[in-house]
Amino acid sequence: MKLTAKDVMYLEYETIPMDAPVMEAVERIAHGKVRESGYKTISLIVTDPVGGMAGVISMVDILYNLRPPFFNYMEDNAGMDMDDITPYIERFKGLSVRHVMTTQASTAAADEHILVLVDRMVRKKIRRLPVLENGTVIGVVYIHEVFQRLCEDWLGIAV
Repeated sequence: MKLTAKDVMYLEYETIPMDAPVMEAVERIAHGKVRESGYKTISLIVTDPVGGMAGVISMVDILYNLRPPFFNYMEDNAGMDMDDITPYIERFKGLSVRHVMTTQASTAAADEHILVLVDRMVRKKIRRLPVLENGTVIGVVYIHEVFQRLCEDWLGIAV
């Protein structure tokens, strides 16, 4: 049986404009829709001014950018005084989605085999793949739904 991205993709996904305030993305992810699988969506597809996909903003992107930027240049942050992080929080609140999103997001084609998707997701440690057709997002493949489908179809385990 050949399973493809089209067979496991989720058709309902949320988008957000790249120039939207980052706090809008935080709010929408914090109150994200729970999928049929019981998992909550933790990312949004970021769109450019003409509606094309510009990237993805996820919970990890938000957390990465919420922390003080000097953490990027230090190997170990243990013992640092973290009592006053107010300036970093205020800086973060002033950003737009474009400053926080992942621009080089991995994607999938609708006809790609499920094992190719699994390999890409596992090797790159990603949880979702927007599915593109003619440059337009038509769905999203989530790692949990792929796992469920493979358990059910190939391993005979009801999830």
